[in-house]
Amino acid sequence: MANLKEIKRKISSVKGTQKTTRAMKLVSSAKLKRAEEVAKRSKVYASKLTELLNEIAQKMNTSDGEIDNVFFKENPNPKVVDIVFVSADKGLCGGFNYQTLKRVNKLLKDYSDVEVRLSGIGKKGIAFFKYNKVEMINQIEDLSATPDYERASEFISTLVEDYVQGKTDKIILVHNGYVNMITQEIVEQQLLPVDSCCLDLNSVSMSELEVEPDDDDTLIDALVRKYIDYTMYYALLNSLAAEHSARMQAMDAATSNAGEMVQKLTVKYNKARQEAITTELIEIISGMESLK
Repeated sequence: MANLKEIKRKISSVKGTQKTTRAMKLVSSAKLKRAEEVAKRSKVYASKLTELLNEIAQKMNTSDGEIDNVFFKENPNPKVVDIVFVSADKGLCGGFNYQTLKRVNKLLKDYSDVEVRLSGIGKKGIAFFKYNKVEMINQIEDLSATPDYERASEFISTLVEDYVQGKTDKIILVHNGYVNMITQEIVEQQLLPVDSCCLDLNSVSMSELEVEPDDDDTLIDALVRKYIDYTMYYALLNSLAAEHSARMQAMDAATSNAGEMVQKLTVKYNKARQEAITTELIEIISGMESLK
C-alpha cells in the first residue's frame, strides 16, 4: 500500500510540473509574437542603415579598393581582440545559452595566441565564465531580457572608443539569432573593422546623394557609430526572440515528456494495485482454507 501511495504522489507531482511547463509554453509563445514583431521592424531600419553606409562607403572607395578610414582598416595580424556575447538572463530554454557559449569558447581558442578581452550580456553567460574563472572587462546582466537602445549604445561605445584609440584591433559580436519559431542560429559578426563582406563596395550607386570631400570622415564616422550602436541593439532584439522561441520548444518538449511519464506511472500504479488486490484475495482464501 505504501508503494501505491508513493506512485500516486509521483503522478500528482508530474501532473503539477506538466501544468507549469504548459503555462510557460503559452507565456513564451505570447512573448515570442511581440519580440518577433519588434525584431522585424528593427531589421528594416538596420537594412536601410546598412544601405546608406554602403552607398557612402562606395563614394569614399579608393582606386585600390580600400577606404581610408580607421573603421574600415583591416589588421591581418591583430594583437588585441574584443569578443562580445549576448546570452539569456534566464534558463529553461534548451540549448540556447549552450550554443552561444560554445561559439565563444571556440573563438577564445582561435585567438589563443593574442590578447582577448571578453565582454558579456546576460546572467547565464556571465555566470558561466565567472565559474570558469575567465576574466571579463565589461558585463551587464539585465539588458538581454529588456533590450534598450541607449543602454546597448553605452555598453558598446566604450569598446568602440578603445578601437578608435588603437587599444584594440578587432571587435566580434556573438549571439543566438532568431530564424523562425522552431529554428535558431548562432550569429558571429565582426563589428570593427567594418567587414567589407557586409558591404557591396563594387556595386553601382543609383542614388543622387552627394558627399563633399571635407565631410567624408565626419559623415562616415557618425554613420559607422550609429551602425555599430544599432547592430548591438538589433542583436539584443534578435537574441530575445530566439530565446522565447527556444524556451517555447523546450517547454513543449517538457510537457510531452511529462505526459509520457504520467502514462507510465499510471500503468505502474494499476499493476501495483492489481498485485495488492490479488495478494489480499490470496490471503483471504488461504485464511478460509485454514478454517476448514
